[in-house]
Amino acid sequence: MKPRTLVTTSAAVAATAVAGSIASQDVGGRWYRRLDKPAFQPPGAVFPVVWTALYTDIAVTTALASDRLRERGDSERARALHRALGANLVLNASWSWVFFRFHRLGPAVAVAGALAASSADLTRRVGEADRRAGAALSPYAVWTAFAAVLSAAIWRRNR
Repeated sequence: MKPRTLVTTSAAVAATAVAGSIASQDVGGRWYRRLDKPAFQPPGAVFPVVWTALYTDIAVTTALASDRLRERGDSERARALHRALGANLVLNASWSWVFFRFHRLGPAVAVAGALAASSADLTRRVGEADRRAGAALSPYAVWTAFAAVLSAAIWRRNR
């Protein structure tokens, strides 16, 4: 993997993490504490650990896949991977804004569903470029699918 590619994907992922963190500063606030949450919601301490690992995973696996595609001379698929990554990261940060900043539970479910679909697509694209990288990215698709289910459960309980 080329250092320049990893720097690029890492910067994009870091920007997403910062944007999401800004939006979710009120995670310990009254509004969030008062929400009726399902029993299957993980403890709050789990989220920063999981997201740090997933963001690292996204940066590394997409950089690896991008370089593999370019090494094969498939620059069009590499560009498509970058577009898919960009769309995924926008959805990723958007969820925090919709849910935590704007307190819009129903629309947050829609964003979470779109993020889960986008994460599955990103994982597929990475896996087509490098099978091991795709397998390494698969926890991200699983986590975002779980997050969509969790978002829907919170929305249903608080309508």
